[in-house]
Amino acid sequence: MKKFGKKVLATVVATTMAFGLAACGGASGGSSDSGSSSGDTAATSDSGSSSGEKIKVGIINNDPNESGYRTANDKDLKAMFCEANGYDASFAYSLKNDEQITAAQKFIQDGVDYLLLSAADTSGWDSVLKDAQDAGIQVILFDRTIDADASLYAASIVSDMDKEGETAANWLKDQNLGEYNIIHLQGVMGSAAQQGRSGALDTLAKENGWKIVTQQTAEWNAEKAQQIVQSVIDSGESFNVIYAENDDMAKGAVEALDKANISHGVGKDVVVMGFDCNKWALEELLNKNWNYDGQCNPFQASYIDDVIKKLEKGETLSEKTIIMEEKGFDASTITQEDVDNYGI
Repeated sequence: MKKFGKKVLATVVATTMAFGLAACGGASGGSSDSGSSSGDTAATSDSGSSSGEKIKVGIINNDPNESGYRTANDKDLKAMFCEANGYDASFAYSLKNDEQITAAQKFIQDGVDYLLLSAADTSGWDSVLKDAQDAGIQVILFDRTIDADASLYAASIVSDMDKEGETAANWLKDQNLGEYNIIHLQGVMGSAAQQGRSGALDTLAKENGWKIVTQQTAEWNAEKAQQIVQSVIDSGESFNVIYAENDDMAKGAVEALDKANISHGVGKDVVVMGFDCNKWALEELLNKNWNYDGQCNPFQASYIDDVIKKLEKGETLSEKTIIMEEKGFDASTITQEDVDNYGI
């Protein structure tokens, strides 16, 4: 009975919206995966109702091929939100906000119980989240924050992107380099990760007179990052820091450095910084080829499952925003145990 009212209302909303959304379909340009996936976890959940009815969730995420972080994040979600754990899950993927919004509208029409969202952009979500609320659908944010009234979502399980950026930028300041000439490789513009990691560097660069040689988006992509760094190398402009907002872009940057026989890492010509803590990236730190990597925890599924269990029982959440603990790793102090424990 607890879901009956929501599902009836969702049907009414879907009927009234059908003509306006029929041409939209799924998340165009991205990919969509409907149905459940068993994943690797052996854990089971009591989230389903006593009658065996599955909890229907629509999960909107960024492209799993975007980065090692996103691949791990998607795998974690699919392992948790499966039939064995009491869920009927559908997945939609895109790096574009408008396509994600279209996917959200489709999930609302489908009458999901919960809409799980990792937004491509922080803005533009108020209207569709209001539609979800009107349909009785609970929205849970994961991985990324959005610029929307907190009343429009039930919970937010996120990294503190501002803190990630501050930790990294402060680490860079503490290196006391004789001069700071920085190539800044940004992620997808407008995303919470990009804003947090860019904002901290921008602030310290301005306060300390650091030179930003170039600041361009490589959209999390290694090849684009390599092209940007190669362009700076070809220009002959001096630089001694690569501040890449994810590991893949740092990897691309290093490929350009290696091609030009420019040394990098501990005690070398160029300081290399990345984010996400892919295992292979932490091994680069362990081998002193990179200097810093900021952790971004991709494993949010258990947090979301816990929130859903509480909401299903009618419990009040003790906190709406759940911030996951994260840290930064220095090549001078990282250990094999760190690589094994934190590498994704």
